[in-house]
Amino acid sequence: MREFSIPIRVYIEDTDVGGIVFYANYLKFMERARTECLRHAGVNLDQLHRKHRRLFVVRSVMVDYHIPARYDDQLTVSANIMTFKPASIEMEQPIYRGDELLISSNVRLACVDADTLTPKAIPTVLKEAMIREQ
Repeated sequence: MREFSIPIRVYIEDTDVGGIVFYANYLKFMERARTECLRHAGVNLDQLHRKHRRLFVVRSVMVDYHIPARYDDQLTVSANIMTFKPASIEMEQPIYRGDELLISSNVRLACVDADTLTPKAIPTVLKEAMIREQ
């Protein structure tokens, strides 16, 4: 699949007292990239909720921290759809600083009913939009 990525600048608010990115903030960076990846594919998360009564929730995250990012670094955060299942999407989400791999991660999203939070199939129109963008 084609790679999707966004640039993210590390601000002081993202770091600890030593100027190193606090580990949980990488999850926020990945969330932004996933949201933009879906938006780029024509998936509006608010519309998914209102029209289809569906939400994407994080089911699992696997993260390997290789090299720390620091204050004022310019990062590239990717969100690459790897696998579609009827009610879930698996994404690869590496984070780079230039050519240096800082973080490798896989994230599994579950599609759930907005009212009951039980697994539901990804609406066909949305799946087709995401596949078209690959």
